[in-house]
Amino acid sequence: MTVHLEVAEGVGTIRLDRPPMNALDVATQDRLKELAEEATGRSDVRAVVLYGGEKVFAAGADIKEMQAMDHAAMVVRSRALQDSFTAVARIPKPVVAAVTGYALGGGCELALCADYRIAADNAKLGQPEILLGLIPGAGGTQRLSRLIGPSKAKDLIFTGRMVKADEALSLGLVDRVVPADEVYAAAHAWAAKLAQGPAIALRAAKESIDAGLETDIETGLAIERNWFAGLFATEDRERGMRSFVEEGPGKAKFL
Repeated sequence: MTVHLEVAEGVGTIRLDRPPMNALDVATQDRLKELAEEATGRSDVRAVVLYGGEKVFAAGADIKEMQAMDHAAMVVRSRALQDSFTAVARIPKPVVAAVTGYALGGGCELALCADYRIAADNAKLGQPEILLGLIPGAGGTQRLSRLIGPSKAKDLIFTGRMVKADEALSLGLVDRVVPADEVYAAAHAWAAKLAQGPAIALRAAKESIDAGLETDIETGLAIERNWFAGLFATEDRERGMRSFVEEGPGKAKFL
């Protein structure tokens, strides 16, 4: 298998494993969707790390495989491609990308599906599809512009240039930069901390933010209001408020 799901301490690591560059061929895309849906459904997975290994996150699509596809084939495949990445973006749990080495094209688009991105100090990210006479096709034109703004996204997509970790941080493309040998540990620690939190409230927060960004503010406020009120029916809310009253803030245990 080219993608694996490993679970420990409430954290599910979705690990790309297609050496040498984790090229995202059709089989890898389909497997990614399958494991994202598995992570969504498993109660023992409370947070997720996306990881490509110590050397590279994912250098992009399998160009040789794509070269053999004609227009008719890509009309069919493009939806499945997007659906595999959307399955990752819709995991209703905190998701962090641990980015090492190259995260280009589809690799960058996969990182964009996470809620938070931790990059190695030697990481390089970009959307070089324009250099092939293409545009990003796995969500890059949409998720990148929403994350860093349209003008910065257009610069990266129009030019196809790669950015190093420090520039990616300044653009808001990644959220933290750490030494290369600390990337996975830092990502796992972020996920493990949230895995101890109130699962339904974390889902509510994620869905409220993500759905709200796709609509007007009044609709977004309605989404927030419904989730906020609904959380008053949960055991976690009772536990959290009781702990606050009896012990003070920040001491509630939700497992």
